[in-house]
Amino acid sequence: MSVDVSQTGDIAVLTLNRPEKLNALSFAVLKQIDAALDQVKAMPVRALVVTGAGEKSFCAGADIEELRGRSLQAQLEGAQLGQAVFAKLGQLPFVSIAAINGYAFGGGLELALACTFRVGVRRAKFGLPEIKLGLIPGYGGTQRLPRMIGEARAMELILSGRTVEAEEAERIGLLNRLVDDNALAAALAFAAEFTSYGLLAQRFARTAVSVALDNPVAEGLKIEAQLSTMAYRTQDAEEGMAAFAQKRKPVFRDA
Repeated sequence: MSVDVSQTGDIAVLTLNRPEKLNALSFAVLKQIDAALDQVKAMPVRALVVTGAGEKSFCAGADIEELRGRSLQAQLEGAQLGQAVFAKLGQLPFVSIAAINGYAFGGGLELALACTFRVGVRRAKFGLPEIKLGLIPGYGGTQRLPRMIGEARAMELILSGRTVEAEEAERIGLLNRLVDDNALAAALAFAAEFTSYGLLAQRFARTAVSVALDNPVAEGLKIEAQLSTMAYRTQDAEEGMAAFAQKRKPVFRDA
């Protein structure tokens, strides 16, 4: 298998395990990621870290040889597969964090963009180089990158295909955390910041923020009011407010 799933405490770890191929995304690997995400969703965990095996690469993108000589229908189905698999990350009931230990190019960067957060080491490099092959990103890069770093910066990176160093990635908002070494350990520590909170409230908050990107402010405020009201009616909200009044740590039960 080219995708491994393990568990560290209440955090799942999904590892792309093709270091000899720089953890490239073949269509077979995409299907393995899809199955692995189903496995993770069924595990007793409260966060997911996604990383790549080895010291060189998080994920260097697609297997280019697989893309040659394909029919238009096959190519469309391939793009739809990648988009569906990466969209599943956002549908998990908890946050996902990309631990970027090296190259994150093409589909690899799109995988990282699909995670809730990104942690990277200083040697990491980022880019969507598809334009250099006469192509464009097909696994969500043209949609998620501008929402993350703004239209002008995203347009520049997509149209130039240039490589972004880790320091610039942090500066423009592509990385949430920049660390000297050991992206996995840093991502696990980052994930632990979220695991003590109720999953229902986190889901409502993530939905409200996502809505803000696609709707006018007035419409977003209506949805925020509805979601905050739903959160108020949960048992976790009762527990959180009671714990605050009693000066103790709350025990959330995701209900």
